[in-house]
Amino acid sequence: MTSLNLAPPSPELIRADVERCFAEDIGSGDATADLLPADAQASAMLTCREDAVIAGIDWFNACFRQLDPQVTIDWALRDGERTNAGAVICRIRGNARAMVSAERSALNFLQLLSGTATVTAAYVAAVAGTGVRVLDTRKTVPGLRLAQKYAVLCGGGHNHRIGLYDAILVKENHIIAAGGIGPAAKVARQRHPSLLLEIEVENLDELRQALDAGADRIMLDNFTLPLMREAVAIAKGRADLEISGNVDLSTIADFARTGVDFISVGALTKHVRAVDLSLRLQLD
Repeated sequence: MTSLNLAPPSPELIRADVERCFAEDIGSGDATADLLPADAQASAMLTCREDAVIAGIDWFNACFRQLDPQVTIDWALRDGERTNAGAVICRIRGNARAMVSAERSALNFLQLLSGTATVTAAYVAAVAGTGVRVLDTRKTVPGLRLAQKYAVLCGGGHNHRIGLYDAILVKENHIIAAGGIGPAAKVARQRHPSLLLEIEVENLDELRQALDAGADRIMLDNFTLPLMREAVAIAKGRADLEISGNVDLSTIADFARTGVDFISVGALTKHVRAVDLSLRLQLD
């Protein structure tokens, strides 16, 4: 993994995420931090207790800097880079009150986003050499979608649509309401000609309809392996094919070898286990 081309969301969005987090955690003030002398200075080391891909450094930094603009934070790595269990990945020095108040929120961002990046990296490794791109979904933590989708990039994955506004994904209920795949695709092209048009299909007959309708991408929903291979043969490059459903680390490699272009994985952002981090403080 490399962080050279990774750009996190805007500072304004990160600041808003942190302010929302502090509003629920610090509220009217940190009663426990008040026990510390107001001018006390402290140092801290951040240790990662497991092998992981790190993501979310800008959110972590913003938590401390919002409470102590003079804080110094030195990182041993960048977003998208891997660390080993037991490694000290960051050193901090600043106001002790601010440090203990910001600690939990900063770790919450970093452990969640690093968890997303780490599990993404595992899925990407599982399809290495196949040419398949691993996609995220909209199954994200409410209010942290852009953060989690950035973490997917840190893990080597790719972003599906960000929301309901930047691509069209015609699913079963849309097809029913529109009167069929063809009519739904026709209206999509008329009203949103610049957007990617993806159609979800549940069988080979619907696949053929989606191809005839001129879909840019077709999502194969819960297809078996033999049907995936048949779908690839039928499509013959007329549209990109995406697999969705029943995808986990035990199945993704077999799915990737069918010749599809994309595999979307809800687990990247929905079933994330936080990375184990420890921040230990010492008064100067």
